[in-house]
Amino acid sequence: MPDFLYERRCAKTPVCGVDEAGRGPLAGPVVAAAVFFPDRKRRPRGLNDSKVLSHEQRETLYARIRESAVVGVGMCDHQEIDQLNIYHATMTAMARAVSALPERAAFALIDGNARPAMLSCACETIIGGDGKSVSIAAASIIAKVTRDRIMIEMDAVYPGYGFASHKGYGCPSHKAALTRLGPTPIHRRSFAPVRIAEEGQQAAFAFGKAI
Repeated sequence: MPDFLYERRCAKTPVCGVDEAGRGPLAGPVVAAAVFFPDRKRRPRGLNDSKVLSHEQRETLYARIRESAVVGVGMCDHQEIDQLNIYHATMTAMARAVSALPERAAFALIDGNARPAMLSCACETIIGGDGKSVSIAAASIIAKVTRDRIMIEMDAVYPGYGFASHKGYGCPSHKAALTRLGPTPIHRRSFAPVRIAEEGQQAAFAFGKAI
């Protein structure tokens, strides 16, 4: 289980954990969160990498993190992802999350092996950090729940794609909907399956006009 070992090693405090959700989906934003616990004894029990938790566990822990931690959230939408590419959009979202903290962090623990260039404080990268650091685990939960809620809202705006169930990931049913309906405004056109679906829709429209 994650603990505060990495946080305790840092000479400067407060130390926030940073993680993201939504690199891989074909639609919607990439969301990052930064979290630190002013009183580490008040951290919620059961914090772990969001990927190993159930939906119910994430929702419960999300509320408890919000009650006991300092939280910042940053994101890049589909247009920024297409402009910057998903790597740079993710780094930007992480930097925005740290900047959004209502209390400035002195140091950041970043999940993964890449350092955001625009970060407002010194940092350390930790591969698999969401399973090692309590602060990063908390950030992974905040980022995941925040993004999931956005995609559930988008399901009502763009029915027929199944955003509420797959959250924009490229599962077979999502790809089938893309082929059938074409991309929505929130799809990432720099991603190959979306680009191919859009080109197919345009070709079908041109063929229809030709006949």
